[in-house]
Amino acid sequence: MKNKSTIRDVAKLAGVSSATVSYVLNGVKKVSDDTKQRVLKSVEELNYYPDFTAISLSKSKSNLIGVMVPLITDSPASMFKKNQYYHEFLSGVEMIARNNNFDTMISGVGDPEECSNWVKKRNLDGLIFVGLFPENLYLEMSKLDIPIVLIDSYEEHANRYLNVQIDDELGGYAATRHLIELGHEKIVFVATSLASSPVDRKRYDGYKRAITEFHLPLDDRLTIETNDIAFDYGYKAGESIVRSSVHCTAVVAVSDNLAIGIIKALQDNGKRIPEDYSIVGFDDIAISQYITPSLTTVRQDVFDKGKTATELLMKSINDTDAPSPSGTTAVELPIKLIIRDSTKAL
Repeated sequence: MKNKSTIRDVAKLAGVSSATVSYVLNGVKKVSDDTKQRVLKSVEELNYYPDFTAISLSKSKSNLIGVMVPLITDSPASMFKKNQYYHEFLSGVEMIARNNNFDTMISGVGDPEECSNWVKKRNLDGLIFVGLFPENLYLEMSKLDIPIVLIDSYEEHANRYLNVQIDDELGGYAATRHLIELGHEKIVFVATSLASSPVDRKRYDGYKRAITEFHLPLDDRLTIETNDIAFDYGYKAGESIVRSSVHCTAVVAVSDNLAIGIIKALQDNGKRIPEDYSIVGFDDIAISQYITPSLTTVRQDVFDKGKTATELLMKSINDTDAPSPSGTTAVELPIKLIIRDSTKAL
């Protein structure tokens, strides 16, 4: 195997010093255009790539940020495959990171020590946490002395960090009220887990508020928990609705993923949407407007959420006068009910 080219090889071919090659590649000192072109040509001919890990460890900043997601399986890839939410969120993160000359690394979190080692090894300048994590993980991360931004966190530790969220309770309320105003009284609420997901719980609180406000009975049999957010778990929830002895005419789901799976199951069982069932999702991921029928949903701008989180992180990284690497800023982004073809008046 051919040995990897070094900075000395580039310097020798270009007829300059190794320091000059470093100046050209890092843009830290002005060199003549002729010298610059000779260095860049040599870099191309030798297919030379600097050791960015070594470079970052030699500097106070690495220009790398990390995005952490809960590790449900052996790899976060399965989560990205199941849920388009992460695609849209990470697109927003990547856009702002690149605009600030930062690169983004993604990892699934196993345990606190593993996470801490991952951050230290790569000399990351900041972290974004997307999802629900154990308390001891945040305690371990607080020792790293780098900025951290949380997404949709309602846990006790949330007030120690920057936090980007929406009014999830209001979203659940708006979705349910829309269905009630269309004449629906028996409305199923489909969540992943009310016990372990604070976001789901907030949306359920909004559902309950609307039910109570309109003096409808709150029936626990109309609540379904899937324990996963993938399409196929929504499909299973849809099958449960068809088989249930409690007849309903409408469904509120905590995510578009689940709502789409529910619609597919109902249609496969000969039900018409919205004639037999009205369905409301949550998130307004891109595919929601293209399914048949198009999905009524509570819109949060997931792309903008990724952008906002990264802008907060960049500000914290670059603000050398900040009293601490992690602040207590909470940013609440707007939501909006988007009415499409999956809901109809009785």
